[in-house]
Amino acid sequence: MGKPTGFLEYQRQNDPAQAPLERIGHFREFHPRLPKAERQRQGARCMACGVPFCQSGAVLNGMVSGCPLHNLVPEWNDLVYTGNFDLALERLLKTNPFPEFTGRVCPALCEAACTCGLHGEAVTVKANELGIIEDAWEKGLIAPCPPKARTGKRVAVVGSGPSGLACAARLNSRGHLVTVFEKADRPGGLLMYGIPNMKLEKEIVLRRTQLLEEEGVKFRTGVDVGADLAPEELLREYDAVVLCCGAGQPRDLKVVNRDVKGVHFAVDFLTSTTRSLLNSGPRDGAFLSAKGKDVVIVGGGDTGNDCVGTSIRHGCRSVIQLEMMPKAPDARTEGNPWPEWPRICKTDYGQEEAIAKFGADPRLYQTTVTELIADKENYLTAIRTVKLGTDLKPIPGTEGELPCQLLLIAAGFLGPRPYVPQSFGLETNQRSNVKTPEGGYATSVPKVFAAGDMRRGQSLVVWAIQEGCSAAREVDRYLMGYTAL
Repeated sequence: MGKPTGFLEYQRQNDPAQAPLERIGHFREFHPRLPKAERQRQGARCMACGVPFCQSGAVLNGMVSGCPLHNLVPEWNDLVYTGNFDLALERLLKTNPFPEFTGRVCPALCEAACTCGLHGEAVTVKANELGIIEDAWEKGLIAPCPPKARTGKRVAVVGSGPSGLACAARLNSRGHLVTVFEKADRPGGLLMYGIPNMKLEKEIVLRRTQLLEEEGVKFRTGVDVGADLAPEELLREYDAVVLCCGAGQPRDLKVVNRDVKGVHFAVDFLTSTTRSLLNSGPRDGAFLSAKGKDVVIVGGGDTGNDCVGTSIRHGCRSVIQLEMMPKAPDARTEGNPWPEWPRICKTDYGQEEAIAKFGADPRLYQTTVTELIADKENYLTAIRTVKLGTDLKPIPGTEGELPCQLLLIAAGFLGPRPYVPQSFGLETNQRSNVKTPEGGYATSVPKVFAAGDMRRGQSLVVWAIQEGCSAAREVDRYLMGYTAL
């Protein structure tokens, strides 16, 4: 696959990035794609390794190594190298229904497992994937392909995030009549309102959902199943119901004066900005603004980083990101060998922008909030903090105070919002996720299935897509007695 000596002849070349101080002036994507000739050289770096760990999706030491979708990475990299982008598209779409999403927001588990990364730099798999699919969109190769025959079976998919869309796409391609219910005003779920425009412009999401509509999938937005629409009605009208509602229950802070004004969950902050951008660009002012404020973000993960980048674009006065855990090493340790997922410190786009604008990394490690301080009108003015030991216990004498008028909680999610599984009478596990058999998607209620973060727990977009595709196979088998998916 690829050029036998390509990994020796060519250096890894990432898609370029607009400079931090330039890109903070807008909410658009800032990674222009490489020219096709350079993309072909990057494909040439994919060597003919005997065991392509990149597509394994294997669990090593508690973390996944390689692509959970088992993308045929060496095959389409070879086709990129030889300039056969149309054939590369066919191989890519065999395993991944939405490469335009994973090519933008996936952390690239494939690259972490790339054999070239053992003694050098991994192949640019993620960027090559994005190059293939965007080339196809530009050439008009992505066109509606409705099924030639319908089965007459009706399926309701609740939730239009990556798992719901993947499940709906697969079931529709099989010929089932699929209706997707979404409580928000636009389809896309996490893709629409949980991921900022800088990482995934919303035209990309709308482009795909419009294509699905043209292929026969129906979308009903503004419908909150379990609240606005009773489960009994769905079970009466549809032959199967697939719940893909995500892990929407955010983890809260247990601190003194939690009820002060100026504290918000990260997902609400990000959603308000995206909705305002879509509605007015964002001139309506109908969003949680960080302008002129000292912002503190609790949580060091991807969502916390998204809040950093968004706050800077709002025009915040300062931004700090608190992380309870110690700083990860800058390089792999002996206890974290290839091809395990590298447990190393990553400086993401938002942190890069904070460094460029304010002159320092916004992250404070081994630090947590103990108390919120408010003025006479109960508006947040500052927070009290304490340093934590490696055992995550407070260290006496390390208390401090930070100015803060906007506190954003990005501490992860506990599972689906309880009213959905409760309204269906579903069993949940100890993590409050919907309970299904090991490796299965059927719930404790007949006709009802679950997939994505609602079943698996908070995870990645690529895992949500894998869950949706796998659930579709099980639903198809349930409806037809066998599956052709």
